[in-house]
Amino acid sequence: MGSETPSNALWTTQSVLATLPHPPEENSASPVPFFHLLERLKTTKREGWRRFGINAGESISDHMYRMSIMTMLAPPSLAGRLNLAHCMKMALVHDMAESLVGDITPVDKVDKKEKARREADVMDYIAGKLLGGVPGGAMTGQDILGVFHEYEANETLEAQFVHDVDKMELLLQMVEYERASGVDLTEFCHVAGRIQLPEVKEWAATVMQEREAFWKKKAAANGSA
Repeated sequence: MGSETPSNALWTTQSVLATLPHPPEENSASPVPFFHLLERLKTTKREGWRRFGINAGESISDHMYRMSIMTMLAPPSLAGRLNLAHCMKMALVHDMAESLVGDITPVDKVDKKEKARREADVMDYIAGKLLGGVPGGAMTGQDILGVFHEYEANETLEAQFVHDVDKMELLLQMVEYERASGVDLTEFCHVAGRIQLPEVKEWAATVMQEREAFWKKKAAANGSA
């Protein structure tokens, strides 16, 4: 997760920035400080896997990269109804706030409203303090902010698709970690039932069939040992 503030203190973007050895320069005319902030997405791990001993797992940017590729391969029945370039952008933006918020999971006991407040605070900081002074950057910052809020509202078909891709990417990673380490990650299987669109449900069904086949083969191998 991102840097913590004392339990009796209100979490703010600035409280986290104050803990960084090299916080990004604010109100710069260059996008370079923003580029430096994005490095934190490369180094911050997705937390859900750590409880199962997977400590060298995927980063937040790993997750968003594969999501962006997945949006490019939307099933034909969906692709004709989607702005795929917009979906790709949304996949790359949707977890950007975790550069400072960190990857909050249910076991962290931060309620959804507070999590949303923290993420919105970081996105306002990015759009204003980091991109507001960049020539052409104010529009870019506001565009990023708009894409983030569209994803959070989950009302457009693009947002619903990217939400589903988010869940689908987790299922892929779940099976891949199970195959690599033999650890049982059943706890994450419920995500498949939260996918909204039929086309993505088909993708999920394929992955869950792969998972079932893997565990059957493993059980058979253990039984014959």
